[in-house]
Amino acid sequence: MLCVKNLTGGYSVHQPVIHHISFEVQPSEIVGLIGLNGAGKSTTIKHILGLLSPQEGTVTLGGKTLAEDPVHFRSQVAFIPEAPQFYEELTLWEHMELTARAYQMKPDVFKKRAEHLLEVFRMKKVAKWFPNTFSKGMQQKIMILSAFLVQPSLLIVDEPFVGLDPLAIQALLEMLQDGKQQGMAILMSTHILGMAEKYCDRFVILHEGRTSLHGTLPEMRKQAEQPDASLEELFIGVARG
Repeated sequence: MLCVKNLTGGYSVHQPVIHHISFEVQPSEIVGLIGLNGAGKSTTIKHILGLLSPQEGTVTLGGKTLAEDPVHFRSQVAFIPEAPQFYEELTLWEHMELTARAYQMKPDVFKKRAEHLLEVFRMKKVAKWFPNTFSKGMQQKIMILSAFLVQPSLLIVDEPFVGLDPLAIQALLEMLQDGKQQGMAILMSTHILGMAEKYCDRFVILHEGRTSLHGTLPEMRKQAEQPDASLEELFIGVARG
């Protein structure tokens, strides 16, 4: 599904943030993108989304780059950012309507999916409210609802649990599991390592813009020569050099 190959890039041609990063995300799996603040996680995600152009390497989705088929590429991807981004002039329901129109969703399909998601995330009563009256966790739910509404082939989530209450976290985890079972490819950046170890199939651990460890937990244990290490122990070992 998603193939990142030899990716080098950043915000300046003269000072790349990430260097020669390669990994894949296949259908029906969750890949955890792990690293300290400043390790290059968000920069990698921005390259995948097409917000930054690679200095070297390629990002392909279904074998094609964004430049080769921008409409198809973007129609297959949904993104849940760490910081909620919304239009103050639109209600929650109108945000979902806008998303549905952007992805050319049929009205009856939209209505069914939207009502189900509002029920799951306990947002039905505030569907006609404006987001500037919401708490941060409720604002984050706008991003989550919009992403799952389109049922993308590739879902990218960046620290999705920030600000969510325990029930919302559980609902999100269940939605991620359901998406995986339905064939969705999921790339998740998170600092909650215990949760990542439990729910992710494979991992990419970044350090100073480079891939330090990658693969399943047993594969990374072998790479680090630590046969009994947890994900947190492997991460701390990388972070401390």
